[in-house]
Amino acid sequence: MNPFSSGTRLRDMIRAIRACKTAAEERAVVRKECADIRALINEDDPHDRHRNLAKLMFIHMLGYPTHFGQMECLKLIASPGFPEKRIGYLGLMLLLDERQEVLMLVTNSLKQDLNHSNQYVVGLALCALGNICSAEMARDLAPEVERLIQFRDPNIRKKAALCSTRIVRKVPDLAENFVNAAASLLKEKHHGVLITGVQLCYELCTINDEALEYFRTKCTEGLIKTLRDMTNSAYQPEYDVAGITDPFLHIRLLRLLRVLGQGDADASDLMTDILAQVATKTESNKNAGNAVLYECVETIMAIEDTNSLRVLAINILGRFLSNRDNNIRYVALNMLMKAITFDDQAVQRHRVTILECVKDPDASIRKRALELVTLLVNENNVTQLTKELIDYLEISDEDFKEDLSAKICFIVEKFSPEKLWYIDQMLKVLCEAGKFVKDDVWHALIVVISNASELHGYTVRALYKAVLTYTEQETLVRVAVWCIGEYGDLLVNNVGMLGIEDPITVTESDAVDVIEEAITRHNSDSTTKAMALVALLKLSSRFPSISERIKDIIVKQKGSLLLEMQQRAIEYNSIVDRHKDIRSSLVDRMPVLDEATFNVRRAGSFPASASTMAKPSVSLPNGVEKPVVAPLVDLLDLGSDDILATPSSSGPDFLQDLLGVDLGASSSQPGATLAPKTGTDLLMDILSIGTPSPAQNSTSSVDLLSTADVNSNPSIALDTLSSPAPPHVATTSSTNMFDLLDGLSPSPSKEATNGPAYPPIVAYESSSLKIEFTFSKAPGNLQTTNVQATFINLSPNTFTDFIFQAAVPKFLQLHLDPASSNTLPASGNGAITQNLRVTNSQHGKKSLVMRMRIGYKLNGKDVLEEGQVSNFPRGL
Repeated sequence: MNPFSSGTRLRDMIRAIRACKTAAEERAVVRKECADIRALINEDDPHDRHRNLAKLMFIHMLGYPTHFGQMECLKLIASPGFPEKRIGYLGLMLLLDERQEVLMLVTNSLKQDLNHSNQYVVGLALCALGNICSAEMARDLAPEVERLIQFRDPNIRKKAALCSTRIVRKVPDLAENFVNAAASLLKEKHHGVLITGVQLCYELCTINDEALEYFRTKCTEGLIKTLRDMTNSAYQPEYDVAGITDPFLHIRLLRLLRVLGQGDADASDLMTDILAQVATKTESNKNAGNAVLYECVETIMAIEDTNSLRVLAINILGRFLSNRDNNIRYVALNMLMKAITFDDQAVQRHRVTILECVKDPDASIRKRALELVTLLVNENNVTQLTKELIDYLEISDEDFKEDLSAKICFIVEKFSPEKLWYIDQMLKVLCEAGKFVKDDVWHALIVVISNASELHGYTVRALYKAVLTYTEQETLVRVAVWCIGEYGDLLVNNVGMLGIEDPITVTESDAVDVIEEAITRHNSDSTTKAMALVALLKLSSRFPSISERIKDIIVKQKGSLLLEMQQRAIEYNSIVDRHKDIRSSLVDRMPVLDEATFNVRRAGSFPASASTMAKPSVSLPNGVEKPVVAPLVDLLDLGSDDILATPSSSGPDFLQDLLGVDLGASSSQPGATLAPKTGTDLLMDILSIGTPSPAQNSTSSVDLLSTADVNSNPSIALDTLSSPAPPHVATTSSTNMFDLLDGLSPSPSKEATNGPAYPPIVAYESSSLKIEFTFSKAPGNLQTTNVQATFINLSPNTFTDFIFQAAVPKFLQLHLDPASSNTLPASGNGAITQNLRVTNSQHGKKSLVMRMRIGYKLNGKDVLEEGQVSNFPRGL
C-alpha cells in the first residue's frame, strides 16, 4: 500500500499534529505515535515498516528524537522493492549522518545497489552516497562511482559526478582516480551532465596540483569553446533564463576558467577574448545577467591579464553601483575593494558614485562604501574627499556618525598636507560629532597643536569660537579647555593672527567664563572637569588681575561630590595661596610633546621598536607590567625575568597624565629599558601632585638639586617641570630633595670611588657582523657600567639603516645613546660606535646579561640578526 495514499495513518498523524493548539498537546501526540512505532518495530512487521519510517521522518522534521528508527532504514534499504528502498534511502539521508557508526552496516547494501540492473535503484544509491558519504565509505565505493560516470543514462552520469565531488572532498588522495573521467564529462552536450562535470573538475583543481596542470593543458581550449558557443548561441527555450542561455552553466565555466588562469599567463591569454565577449554581450537588466557579469569580473580580476580587460571589469562594477538593487551594489563595493589593488586609477573614475553610496539609506552599503572611500584617498584627492565626508557628517544619522567620524579622522591624520589644514578639519569633526570621537583622536590633536607653535594663537581662537556654539560636544570642550589653559594669553592679546582670520575681542573674564562653564555644566564628566581645574590653575598665573575670581571657582570645588575634584581643588588652592612665588614656573607652558613617540605609543607598540639610533634617547624605567603589545620582547623571546615593560599607562592614558587627568595612575618602576627613545617620559607626572617620581635617574630625569643650588636659585627646581634638565643639574653629586610644596628634605649622599679596568669582549660575531664591547665605570658609582659598542661589517656589502636594540632583565636598567652613524661600510673599512650605560641594582650578586637585536638593509632587503651576551667580565 502506498504510504502517502488517502486513509493511511501517516495522514491521520499529520492531521492530529496540525490540530494541536499548544506545544504540550503536540508533544503528547508525538509521544503516543512514537510509542506505537516502537511497538510495531518490536513486532518486526515488514508490511508496516515503510509506513512507520515515513511517520518517523515527519516527526524528525518537527525536531523530535528518532534515533530508535535508524535500523529500520537499513532493513528497508535491503528490501528488494523499489518503494521500500526509496523510503529507506530517504530515511537514511534524514535520520543519519556520516558520524553515525550504524552507517558502516549500509556499505554493502550501497555497493549492491550501485551495481543494480535497475537504473532508478542505482540513482537512489548515488543520491544517498552523495549526501552522507564518509571517508571509509568513499574508499570502499569509489571504483563503483568512477565506473558509473561512464554510464549510458545521463541522469546516472550526472549523479555519479556529484557523488564523485563529495568523494574527492572526503578523500583527496582519490582525486587522481577521477581526473580522466572528469575530463570526459567536459565533452558532454547534455547541460545537466556538463555542469556537474565542470563542478567535479573545479574540485579536482582546488585539491590536486597535478589535476590542475592536466586540465590547464588539456581542457582549457575546450572549455573556452563551450563558453563561446553558449554566449553566441541562439534562443534555446529549455535553457533560457531571463534572456541568458543557462546562466548556471555560464557561472560554473567562468569559475573553472578562473582557477585555470590564475598564475598562468598562457592560459590567461587564451581566455581573454571570450571574457571580453561575455562582459560586453551579457545583458545587465536582469539578475541572471548580473550574476554572469559578476562572475566574469571575478575571473578577470583573478587571472593574469592586461589592464584593458580589468578596466572593462571595473566599469561593469561601476554600472552595478547605479543599480537599484541593494545586493548588487553591495557586491560591487566588495569587488571594487579588491580591484583597487590592481588598478587604482580605474576605480578612482567612479569616485563620485562611490561617494553617493556613502549616503545610501542602507547601513551595510554605507559602511562598505565608507571603507572603499578610505582606500581611495591619496595626497591628490584628500582635500576634496574630506570636504565631501565632513559635509555629509553634518546631516548623517546619529548611528552612522561614529563610523564616519572615525574614518574622517583616520584620513586627515594619514594624508594631511599641512598642520593648519589638519587642525581645521579636526575642529570641524569635533564640532559636528565630538561626542562620537574616541579619546586617542583628540589626544593626537593636542600633540599636533603643541608642536605647531606658529598656530597656537589661531588654534586657541578657533576653539574659543567653536566652544561657544557647540557646548554639548564633550571632546571639543576638552581640547578647548586645554588650549585656553595653555595659550589663554595668546587668545586675549590676539597674538599670532593669520591672514585668513578676523580679529576678535576676548577679555580675561571671557576666557575664564568658558572654563567655569565646563566645570559647572551638569553633563560634564570628571575628565573634563579635572582638565578645567588644571586650566584655571594655569590661568591664575597668566591672568593675575582676576586670580581672585579663579581662586573662588577652585574653592567651590572643595565641596564637589567627586573625590578627585575635592583633592585637586585643595591642592590647587594651596598653590594659589601659599606658593605665589613659584606658581608662574610651576604652571609654565607644557613642553612640546614628541609626535613620533606618541604615535608609536598610540599604536600599542614599544617606542624604541620604531625609533632609529639617530634620535635622542632617554632611559625608560621598566618593571611594572608586561605591555599588551611588545614586539621586541616577543622577537627576542624574553622569559619571565626579561619582561620589557613600558610605563603603566598606555598611549591615551599617558596623555591624560600629561594633562593632569587620572591622578590615581601608578608611577613606573625601575628596571630594564629599550632604547633609543625621545624625552617625553620626563613629563609623565606633571600636575599629578603627590605622585612619587621614579626611583632611578636617567640622562633626562632630574636629581632635584642640592641644598646649595636651591638656595642660590630656587626657580631651577621648577624649570625642570617644563624643560629637560640642564647638564649641571642632572649630574649633581650631593643633593637634598626639594619638595615643591613643603620645602627641603635630606637625601643620602654617595661616596665617590674609582672603578677598576675591565678587558674588552666580542659580544657577537657572525659571518657578516662583529660587535665588540669595551667597559669603563664612572668614579663613585660601581653599579653603573659604561659600555662602548663597536660594530664592524665583515661582508663585502654596505649595510644601510643600521639599528641596534637591546633588552635586559628587570634588575638592570639600560640607556642607549645615539649611534655615530646608521651606515656601516663594507669589509671592515669603518665602524659604527654607540655608547650604552647599564645600571645593575644587584651589583655583586648578579652578573650582567643582555639580549640584542641588530637590523639593517642589505641590497634593499631587511635583515635581522639576534644574539645574547652573557660573557661580561666579572665585577660588572
